[in-house]
Amino acid sequence: MNTRTSRQTWQRRTLLAALAFTGLALGAPASAQSDYPNKPITIVVPFPPAGSTDVMGRLLGQTMSKFLGQTVLIENVGGAGGTIGAAKAARAANDGYALLFNNMAQASAPSFYAKLSYDPITSFEPIGEVADVPMILVGRKNLPQAQISSILAYVKTNPNKLNFANAGTGATSQLCELLLKTTTNSQWISVPYKGTGPALNDLLGEQVDLTCDQPASTIGHIKAGNLKPIAVATRQRLTVLPDVPTFGESGLPGFELAVWHGLYAPRGTPKPIVDKLAAALRQALVDPAFVQRCNEMNALIVPADRASPDGLKTRLTKDVERWKTTLKAVGIQPE
Repeated sequence: MNTRTSRQTWQRRTLLAALAFTGLALGAPASAQSDYPNKPITIVVPFPPAGSTDVMGRLLGQTMSKFLGQTVLIENVGGAGGTIGAAKAARAANDGYALLFNNMAQASAPSFYAKLSYDPITSFEPIGEVADVPMILVGRKNLPQAQISSILAYVKTNPNKLNFANAGTGATSQLCELLLKTTTNSQWISVPYKGTGPALNDLLGEQVDLTCDQPASTIGHIKAGNLKPIAVATRQRLTVLPDVPTFGESGLPGFELAVWHGLYAPRGTPKPIVDKLAAALRQALVDPAFVQRCNEMNALIVPADRASPDGLKTRLTKDVERWKTTLKAVGIQPE
């Protein structure tokens, strides 16, 4: 072999080694990226089963599986306002087979927890937003007070007599409760749970008096007469509950709160895999069955620009700062 041939052989080997190393550094070899996915994908939902985020996560996983050609499994890892499940997802292999589906608790977590083992922004590769869901205040079915005004009048003369359930530190139900408490300067007993499902079960069992939740997990119980609707945190009334007033109509103008949801991959997941997941997400959001189910849950599907890595990153970054500012103003400090 002459000197020129030897040099060319050495250059080819060096190039191949560099490409292989680059593929490994990105989180998966190029061959693994090209045939992704070739096995089931698991989405971590950081809340217990039966809650609103779990319902939305399962619907999304089932729909995306049609476009990815693989089964999408849901793993519920509840506790600590969604931070335990988020931490597990952050530690997962960055090969696209372990994802995180979280609600706006992804953004509020730093305002409650000073020592998170992950960074909500930098520990993940955003894939895209999914949907916004309004919050509704509901009470146990035999709660004597049926309106915001009567509840506030009661707690004014009977502080710390009502029990207000929430899904745990940093959960949207707690954010709703804190905003309501500070807006009205009211006092009641906060009862935290490890997720929306357990909180709702105790409300249905009349062990607690009130909670804020999403329509997906409450409307059925409301229509069956097992929960008492008080007010919706939207600008306009929900078409599915036309007789339930907004907070604004109930004397609290500007009190609005919607839950947004996003899909994430662990940091370092290769861009081709993230792009393929983002494309499947956008396909899922226009799937007729998905759209119909979201309409039934009163979930507003986000437009295509928000159902993207850049769209989710922008929303998450803004909301992390928003909740830091908002909760600091009401005396909440991370612990």
